Amino acid sequence: MFPTPQAAHRRAALLLAFCAILWSIAGVITRHLEAADGFEITFWRGLFCALTMLAILGWQRRGNPFAPVREMGWPGLFSGAMWGVMFTCFMLALTRTSVANTLLVMSVAPLFAAVLGRIVLGTRVSGATALAILMAGAGIWWMVREGVSADGVAGMAIALAVPVASAINIVTLKRLHAEVDLAPAVLVGAVLCCIATAPLAWPFEASAGDIALLALLGAVQLAIPCFLMIRAVRQLAPHEVALIALLEVVLGPIWAWLGAGEAMPAATIQGGLVVLVALIGDTLLARRALQAAPAAAQPAGLH
Repeated sequence: MFPTPQAAHRRAALLLAFCAILWSIAGVITRHLEAADGFEITFWRGLFCALTMLAILGWQRRGNPFAPVREMGWPGLFSGAMWGVMFTCFMLALTRTSVANTLLVMSVAPLFAAVLGRIVLGTRVSGATALAILMAGAGIWWMVREGVSADGVAGMAIALAVPVASAINIVTLKRLHAEVDLAPAVLVGAVLCCIATAPLAWPFEASAGDIALLALLGAVQLAIPCFLMIRAVRQLAPHEVALIALLEVVLGPIWAWLGAGEAMPAATIQGGLVVLVALIGDTLLARRALQAAPAAAQPAGLH
């Protein structure tokens, strides 16, 4: 028996929330690195992400991981390029501007996804969803406002590539998921990330302990959630994907506080609660809209 649109939407939202939880552990893990830093972290993370994706695709295709890469064709290479931009530009931005500036720029991802989804897919954005997008952006601004400055404009411009590439990738995945399996695009993105950062990461200084932690980052924090996200995108609208993914920003400081003893200011808690209210409210309203829609209405997640 096929799941109802409401059940499929709920399952996809929960799956994407799980992905955001895995993405959010990056900060606390990197706090425990001994020698690796900057681009070396990005390189090793990308390398282990690629190796993990090779293992996943090989398991799916009985030892032939490159077959699905060939089958996805140019759409997959385009999606892979977007993954590569996201994997690389975030770290590049952090080297040229503050974390607060970077996170603030990335908070516009749901807005970009909503606009692009409307243009390309015709996805309607309800007033409640628009309010949720504004609330989430305001919550993240409140979280990082004390660290935001006018310095590092070049880094902020680089950071802008992350939400832009994310929106393009989400819409690409949404448009082509029924025709092409774009999971191998994560592998392509990881390889491109390695190629881009290898010269900047040299000379490598990571210790054996660092390599183990970076392997965890590449496999658990990057490859697995990105692979699962592609499955979740099928049942969610572009702006929903981008909104739920903001959980990463909310949860990251909590893990750093619990696992690395970092201070967590009151503004971080307050802003995080605003973001959570926006995400939960939008998800519940989306489910209610699906329940009210007739059987012949739009696919799940489009509201």
